[in-house]
Amino acid sequence: MSRFSEETFDNWRKPASETEEQRISNAIKMIKDAIKASEELKDKDIEIFVQGSYANNTNVRANSDVDVCIMLKDTFYSEYPDGLTREHYGFIKGTNNFSTFRKKVIRALIDKYGEDNVKQGNKSIKISSTSYRVEADAVPSFQYRNYKYINSKDPDKYVEGIKFFAQTDEEIINYPKIHIENGRNKNEQTHRRFKRLVRIFKRIRYKMIDDGENVNTGITSFLLECLLWNVPNSIYNDYDTWTERMKQVIRFIYDKTKTEKTCKEWREVSEILYLFHSGRKWNCQMVNDFMVQLWKYLEF
Repeated sequence: MSRFSEETFDNWRKPASETEEQRISNAIKMIKDAIKASEELKDKDIEIFVQGSYANNTNVRANSDVDVCIMLKDTFYSEYPDGLTREHYGFIKGTNNFSTFRKKVIRALIDKYGEDNVKQGNKSIKISSTSYRVEADAVPSFQYRNYKYINSKDPDKYVEGIKFFAQTDEEIINYPKIHIENGRNKNEQTHRRFKRLVRIFKRIRYKMIDDGENVNTGITSFLLECLLWNVPNSIYNDYDTWTERMKQVIRFIYDKTKTEKTCKEWREVSEILYLFHSGRKWNCQMVNDFMVQLWKYLEF
């Protein structure tokens, strides 16, 4: 018999409460207002959008933070097909500097929230929570144009991502908008079961940690969402209960992560970046071990 009932799994599939949703919306609006009010940034071409679990509708915990991307488009980074350079597209070297842009964003947020409520993290700028808003991670970034992925020679046709630098000088490139779109598509194809099952997995991971289980820190919420992304739609659609879907998903991921060969082509939800590559916090053996740990914890 399973450690948790079908009723519990059905409850865990649900998104954050309406009260939490309002606090998240308040945090997003305040960041937008802060950037708009900045004298240093008001003339810049900046797009502000939500990324991460809130944007993907897979956030599960009360007081969860929200990731807000502050993307500069006046200057962008780019990747071109082999043999081509920015000159082939009619581009010139940008005049904005990422470090300077980040500092301006920090000043704008301090003007809005006060210095005590704004802290610099390695990758994001952390804004503290109140009863009115949730904690927020603001991520200054430059637009990233990937022409190489679609072999485009047209300056207006590219795959859009973001690029920024951590305080440790690590270069980060990802594709949050495509992640959101692909997640929505898979959710529709699985009768909304994809995101519901992601929420269940996330809640179980938190419950394991709360219960004192030694969950590897490399098993992140982002990783869980990407793992479930690589599960065939048929597993979501061919079974009638959350309990049985859970079992089938764990079996599938366990079988595929026994060796690198059978999961090396797995990708993030964006489908652009490989899920298992050097430099990750995780690897396929870690995932395989977690599937065993998860199966035992759930008493399947």
